Amino acid sequence: MKNKLIEMLKKRRSIRLYTPNKPIKTDVLKTIVDAGRYAPTARGDEPWEFIIVKKKAMLEKLANLTDHGKFIKDAGALIAVYSRETKYYLEDCSAATQNILLAASALGIGTCWVAGDKKKYCQKISIALKTPSKFKLVSLISLGYPKRKNEFKVIQKRPMKEILHTEKF
Repeated sequence: MKNKLIEMLKKRRSIRLYTPNKPIKTDVLKTIVDAGRYAPTARGDEPWEFIIVKKKAMLEKLANLTDHGKFIKDAGALIAVYSRETKYYLEDCSAATQNILLAASALGIGTCWVAGDKKKYCQKISIALKTPSKFKLVSLISLGYPKRKNEFKVIQKRPMKEILHTEKF
């Protein structure tokens, strides 16, 4: 059974090489964030806050603060996902992050989820973004148009027979 959504899910990948000097329009970024806003949320909390970063100087600064996100400096934009304190902040904002990744992919924009929660650099990122201290950084998402052609293709995963269990393990 073919389904466009299922095919898109299978083709979404982490993209770390972006086409230089190809900005992402603000209205496109807002559309992507809007998808994050529609993520499932425990108790209807909607604890998330989103920061869009497009300025190259700030992208470079944030890239240099991370341990595994140096490629952020070459991105067309970045979305920082923050949460106010709530019991299910990590689940809620991870769901929002996934929605953002999928929405961007559907629009032909590559992304990479750079860890945030519990990383040593979180406070430095929050200071750079002037985020109030009551908010937790959950994820940084780099966005850009893929530098390589045909980046969005299905890749091999573990076979279903290795991961799927019925009724018991």
